[in-house]
Amino acid sequence: MSAASVATAARVDRGVPDAAASPVVLRAATPADAPAMHALIVEHLAEGHLLPREPGEVAAHAHRFVVAVRDGRIVACAELAPLSRIVSEVRSLVVTREARSLGLGGQLIDELVHQAAAAGFDRLCAFTHAPSYFVLLGFSIVPHVWLPEKIVTDCRACPQFRRCGQYAVVRPLGRAPQTFVPLASLHG
Repeated sequence: MSAASVATAARVDRGVPDAAASPVVLRAATPADAPAMHALIVEHLAEGHLLPREPGEVAAHAHRFVVAVRDGRIVACAELAPLSRIVSEVRSLVVTREARSLGLGGQLIDELVHQAAAAGFDRLCAFTHAPSYFVLLGFSIVPHVWLPEKIVTDCRACPQFRRCGQYAVVRPLGRAPQTFVPLASLHG
């Protein structure tokens, strides 16, 4: 396990407070996890909240995923996908039905927020059918056009473009607040 993986595992290894169940560990995904992550995504496509992903695409981007593992089985995953030098996206956030009450979605997003901020991104976005969930996690609903990086990267080629029903949400990441100069001081 790499030093980054150990740090990630140490930071997010939060045992689930269920005495009868094994703890859930969040860790960086590996290429060996790609088939299980792809199967998890495919299994939940019928719910209508995920976009399809090709197995090769998931494998090529496995290093960008965080997974939640319980009893040696991946029960949740999410990808941190860069859209530009300043914007990254939460993609393929999925939690198995049996693990949905454990808070894993929030834990995965917290980890992606930490990783995106550490990587120097200004904003983290997501496109979702459940914006209220993301709002509770510090995101704001914004017009899609505020994320041109996403439109150019993915939306234009999507068969659901302009009729997908997803909301764009954005969370600013750990930058110092801007200092504003009163307009009156600019006019001498």
